[in-house]
Amino acid sequence: MELRHLRYFIAVAETGSLTVAAERRLHTSQPSLSRQIRDLEDQVGVELLRRSARGVELTPAGKAFIDHARLALSQVDAAIEAARRAAQPSKQRFALGFLTGQEMTWLPKALHLLRDELPNIDVTVSSDYSPDLADALARGRLDLAFLRAEPGFDLDYTTVGREPLVVLMPSDHALAAQERIRPQQLVGQPFVGMANKARVLRAVVEDYLQREGVSLTPTQGVDNPAMVMSLVASTRGLALIPDYVENLLPWSVVSRPLAGDVPMIDLVVGHSRSNASPILKLFLSRLSELAQRAPDEQRR
Repeated sequence: MELRHLRYFIAVAETGSLTVAAERRLHTSQPSLSRQIRDLEDQVGVELLRRSARGVELTPAGKAFIDHARLALSQVDAAIEAARRAAQPSKQRFALGFLTGQEMTWLPKALHLLRDELPNIDVTVSSDYSPDLADALARGRLDLAFLRAEPGFDLDYTTVGREPLVVLMPSDHALAAQERIRPQQLVGQPFVGMANKARVLRAVVEDYLQREGVSLTPTQGVDNPAMVMSLVASTRGLALIPDYVENLLPWSVVSRPLAGDVPMIDLVVGHSRSNASPILKLFLSRLSELAQRAPDEQRR
């Protein structure tokens, strides 16, 4: 079994199509990809993928296999990254990642913890979707990230803030005149929901609405705050989103707090358990200081 077998299998499983995986992800021919998948199944000894009316789906054996395949590939990538770092020991690199928009609040605080080491290290900063940050941590491309506690990754998470969800709406919406919004007032309004990338946030929103006995069918599903705000303004819809986006709102969109039992979502610091970086060790040893420097609204 070779690494390419695992990469090909994961590409087919994630796209649900041999043709799409071959053309868009792997840049190979569909017959060649089919042979590689058959070779993998022959080596494993069971059927991993099955054709259906909806495309290509994982069998029960495939579902059991894919998490281990992803972990194996992430460990290989982490090993490669560790070797490359070891080959350039003159100046250490420390890679920070942020859930898009959170760097405005948390980057200054993170750099404050590293202030004594900054002359000796190269700090790189990136922002991305939370699942992509978790994947980058697992693969050794990031040392530490501010994200959601994504399931399915071999990572350690420490909560550094709790954010209440707020209601986004057009600035001239009728509900903007109210100080707080009851969840029942969302019924009958266009609702912008979260898509697959924002799965942790989506789960918090769905749990809250179910708890409140409110049934909403999203008219749109999106992944990032900028698109949420754009759709709220253009479709005159409402959305539930963490309150950190209030720092990013354009004039055409406003937020209002929820009434009653307000749902919260955790912001965490994540890192790989196998990361032996001394800079990471220093950062983690000062996490309590980071929490003390958190803004008051994120400690509610």
